[in-house]
Amino acid sequence: MIVTITPNPSLDRTYELGTLIPGEVNRAAHDRLDPGGKGVNVSRALTAAGHRTTAVLPLGGPSGHLLADLLRRQGIDVAAVAISGDTRINVSIAEDGGSVTKVNAVGPELSAAESAALLALVREDHLGNDVDWLACCGSLPRGLAPEWYAELVAQVHSGGARIALDTSGPALLAALSARPDVVKPNREELAEAVGRPVATVGDAVDAAGELRKRGAQQVLASLGADGMLLIADEGSWYGSAPVAAVRSDVGAGDASLAGFLGAGGTGPGALAAALAHGAAAVQLPGSVMPTPADLDPAAVVVTADIPLERPLRG
Repeated sequence: MIVTITPNPSLDRTYELGTLIPGEVNRAAHDRLDPGGKGVNVSRALTAAGHRTTAVLPLGGPSGHLLADLLRRQGIDVAAVAISGDTRINVSIAEDGGSVTKVNAVGPELSAAESAALLALVREDHLGNDVDWLACCGSLPRGLAPEWYAELVAQVHSGGARIALDTSGPALLAALSARPDVVKPNREELAEAVGRPVATVGDAVDAAGELRKRGAQQVLASLGADGMLLIADEGSWYGSAPVAAVRSDVGAGDASLAGFLGAGGTGPGALAAALAHGAAAVQLPGSVMPTPADLDPAAVVVTADIPLERPLRG
């Protein structure tokens, strides 16, 4: 059983077109509306793979009602805290060739009472004793202090569940001392956390090691098209899964985290599952999450021989 919490969820509207021309009227060839937010996407990917999951969310307004309805239609259990503000709506414009322009709304501001209710909802006595992982994902909305995730990690650890944390900036740094079981930064978030550029695979290994020294038990680092790293007590591994063409990278990192947790959340096998899920996700439209039929495990390569000198693209 994997529970996700998304403090700032969204509805994600994606428009697909040939080429975006700024300042002109652009007509989409296709469009879709999906439940959004990092933890929401993790729950969607887990459900698509046949895992049990509950999505914990603050929801408000018509957009919040629609988000909950879309998730339930996909077979996902929803545990919601009603808030006075409206759930945000984000827009992505996906061009042929894989370029994606995103406009993310700031989202509602949570009151102190709403924040406390959200913390209370994820206590073990509310969600049961069979929770294996709690995935804490995404940015914090206005009204929640950077230490909010740290408090949540400490609270859930005391109940015995393992914690996966996918956030950035002050919220990530504040939570490290609570010793989350795995953190999942991307290259830019790694660089921000350690205060220096990450230009090579070796730089990413060093940055991940620094996060571990600050408290993270494992670091699952996404390097985009250059693959992923897993740095843990048991060992360090690097993996890649090339794809022929990228259709949309929206939610690909969330699909990777779902694959990692669904495969046990530790070791090279879980890293391989993360890579397979991420590679499948970028070949799907919008933020569609992959099913087992979309995965290509044979395309994944994982090794303990990490190419430290390899430069990172972009």
